[in-house]
Amino acid sequence: MEPIRKKRYCATMEVFNHQADMFPAYRKAQAKIESDINTMLTGRESLRFVDPVRIYVVVHVVYHEALENISDEQILSQLEVLNNDFRRTNKDRDQVPNVWDDLAADTFINFELAPDGITRTATDLLQFSSDNTIKSSSKGGKDPWPTESYLNIWVCNLENSLLGYAQFPGGPPETDGVVIDYRAFGTLGTAEAPFNLGRTTTHEIGHYLNLSHIFGDGRSNSCDDSDYVDDTPNQLGPNYNKPTFPTVSCANAPHGDMFMNYMDYVDDDSMFMFTKGQAYRMKATLLGPRAPLLRNIPVVENE
Repeated sequence: MEPIRKKRYCATMEVFNHQADMFPAYRKAQAKIESDINTMLTGRESLRFVDPVRIYVVVHVVYHEALENISDEQILSQLEVLNNDFRRTNKDRDQVPNVWDDLAADTFINFELAPDGITRTATDLLQFSSDNTIKSSSKGGKDPWPTESYLNIWVCNLENSLLGYAQFPGGPPETDGVVIDYRAFGTLGTAEAPFNLGRTTTHEIGHYLNLSHIFGDGRSNSCDDSDYVDDTPNQLGPNYNKPTFPTVSCANAPHGDMFMNYMDYVDDDSMFMFTKGQAYRMKATLLGPRAPLLRNIPVVENE
């Protein structure tokens, strides 16, 4: 097996652009979702759930080699990471710089493995790409469970050391979900450093809940790029590996880039936080296009 990539790479924007070209309605749906979220957050910038919400997760393990057929324990380790990261109970939360500690958020989102929510599928395919083949049983992958009701996660051997990708809300339902390389999933078993702390899945589920990369995805390759979140500083591009604080770009001194955010490209052991603004955006998404996922009806109020 080829070694895992040493720099984070996520194909979510490439997948979105490709699907939007194939399905023009997807781009229109995303635009409407963005408008609806902005309307929802206007005057309710501190939107929060009184009670945590629960999302049921289904994990589809698709393997060619026995090594790729990861254990239940490895899958459960990933669920533990998600719940710690999204509830801000992660052990490394104290590494957030003091200047941003007040911005670090408990999103009030919990993830629970659905009953019988692990599927295992042997495939003749050696690897998968970002073309969504993994999501089709007829093409050598595995069909999803109903995507309006479950967060589907596929774990497989991704080609070219791709770590993962997700689908934003509003896309084709038959391909909705998250895909993660088996070497970047969970914290044990096949998980390989520097992506062995489960943060690839945290990052991709951020996209699934409508977060952009913190560097704005390079739409203009300039400091004008935005992630649509007010409390994340604009930065020129992704940070990789293990930056030191402060790392300055886009005249954002003295504190610089918020590279320790889950939506940057740093190593797993260098990302520790979502912001309150990102949490509000995810909550608005769960009250809008992702509302069918909720397993309990949240009471919503302003903080």
